[in-house]
Amino acid sequence: MTEKPVRLEVADRVAVLTIDYPPVNALAKVVADGLEECIASAGATADVNCLIVTGAGSRAFGAGGDIKAFVKYMENGTGADLAARMHQVFAKLEAFELPTIAAIEGLCVGGGLELALCCDLRYAGATAQFGLPEIKLGLLPGGGGTQRLPRLIGRDKALQLICSGEFMDAQTAVGIGLCTRLVDAGQALRAAREFGGLLALQSGSALRLVKRAFAEGLERPLAEGLALEVELFGAAMTTTDAREGVAAFFEKREASWRHA
Repeated sequence: MTEKPVRLEVADRVAVLTIDYPPVNALAKVVADGLEECIASAGATADVNCLIVTGAGSRAFGAGGDIKAFVKYMENGTGADLAARMHQVFAKLEAFELPTIAAIEGLCVGGGLELALCCDLRYAGATAQFGLPEIKLGLLPGGGGTQRLPRLIGRDKALQLICSGEFMDAQTAVGIGLCTRLVDAGQALRAAREFGGLLALQSGSALRLVKRAFAEGLERPLAEGLALEVELFGAAMTTTDAREGVAAFFEKREASWRHA
């Protein structure tokens, strides 16, 4: 195991957060703490346009919670505290101001899948597997799975997956809309980096406004979402990047973004 179970690397305006907690990148307390720290660091870094979340190795993106630690919570009657802590960490990823991508290889189950659900996009290697098997422990998903999954793939498919505890392959996950893109095994991070490279060429201030439009608008009635778009478009027109983008268009050159 590395000195830190979660690490953050930033290059060319793309941040990569890697969970490295052998053997299966379980979401133990030390991992949750590391996730929180790295998400905050990425958000505070000015030269970032995109955050990729991945797991080290090919065995697992993340294989759920630390089941050995469950015993203590069961004995103390503090299971809600465990769930609340995961919600706290996952909410920070979901609220990240710029686009996020989960690059998934191997097992993406339990809390690992709930973590991936907090990303905007999910790229899956062909041998990845997905599931929420908590029902087989006499439990239910406690990291947002009962709420985020049905919002993404629909009530019926989510209920079937959660109540059966069965796993699905990557092809099925893409087919039902759980994952955004299917790539060859071992290529999820490469594909995510390629898309991150495209985002790195864009205005960071515009990307933030796009992310806000989606995050705040899609849960509102359409009329309110459209009103938010009007507000954000007006805000975009006041940015340095918008002035630079329009000037570059007329001068037939590449824009030089200030990301502000």
